[in-house]
Amino acid sequence: MTARRYSSISDSRWLRGASVAILALALAGCANHKKELTTGSVPSSASFSKPVSSMNASELAAAAESIGQAYERNPKDRAAGLNYANMLRMTGRNDQALAVMQQVAIHFPSDREVLAAYGKSQAAAGQLEQALNTISRAQTPDRPDWRLKSAEGAILDQLGRSGEARQRYRDALQIEPNEPSVLSNLGMSYLLAKDLKTAESYLRNAAGQPGANSGIRQNLALAVGLQGRFGEAEKIAREELSPQQAEANVKYLRSILSQQNAWKKLAKDDDKATN
Repeated sequence: MTARRYSSISDSRWLRGASVAILALALAGCANHKKELTTGSVPSSASFSKPVSSMNASELAAAAESIGQAYERNPKDRAAGLNYANMLRMTGRNDQALAVMQQVAIHFPSDREVLAAYGKSQAAAGQLEQALNTISRAQTPDRPDWRLKSAEGAILDQLGRSGEARQRYRDALQIEPNEPSVLSNLGMSYLLAKDLKTAESYLRNAAGQPGANSGIRQNLALAVGLQGRFGEAEKIAREELSPQQAEANVKYLRSILSQQNAWKKLAKDDDKATN
C-alpha cells in the first residue's frame, strides 16, 4: 500500500487514537522506558524499596522525587540530569523533563547522549520539528547511531512523513540488523498508514527476535486485533506478563478495539488497498 497523508477530520481522529494506543500499550508493560536510567550519580537500587522495573505509578513518582533532589543539589551533574529527565518522562511529566534537559544541554552542548535525550524530551512535549533538528545534530556521519536513526524515524512518522521515517528505520537496520525495537517501529509505521498486513509481518519478526520486550508484543497484539482476530490478540497481549500487567494490557486493548466504527473503517480501507 502506498502511504498517503490524511486530511479528513475522521482520519485524523483515529490516527491519533492509534498513536495513543501504541504508546499506552507499550507503557502498560513498562518494558521500554524503565531501561533508560544512566549509570552515574543516580541513587542506587538500595535507595528504593524495589527495582525501578517493578514499581507502580506512585512508587515511580517517589523515585523521581529522590532523583530530582540529587539533580537539584548539583544541576551540572550530567548523569543526574539525564536520569531525572527519564524518570519525569516515565511519570508523564513531559514539560518538566524538557525543562531539565534544556539545562543539561546548556552545560553539555556537544554531548551526543545529552542531545539524543533532549530530542526525545522535545518530541514527548510535542516539539517535533525542534526534536528532529536536535537529534540530527547528535548524529555524526562517521559514527552513525542506529538508536538516533530510529528516533528520527519515530518523529518523522508523527509529522506524517512516513516515507522518510521508513528510510530512517531501514538505515538503522543496516547498522543493527534485526534489532527488534527498530522492526517494531517500522511495523507501527505501516499500521498508522493502515497497511495492517505489512505491519503484522514486521511486528511478528520483531517479536521473534532475541531481546524483544513486552511493548513489542503489545504492538503486535494491536495489529492482530485490528484485523478482527481478537482472541489471538488477547493471547499475545498476555504473554510473559504478570497477571496484573496482562489484565491491564488486555483491558486497554479491548477498549481500543471496541471503537468499532473507526477500526472497521481501518480494516475496510486496508482490504481495498490490497485487492
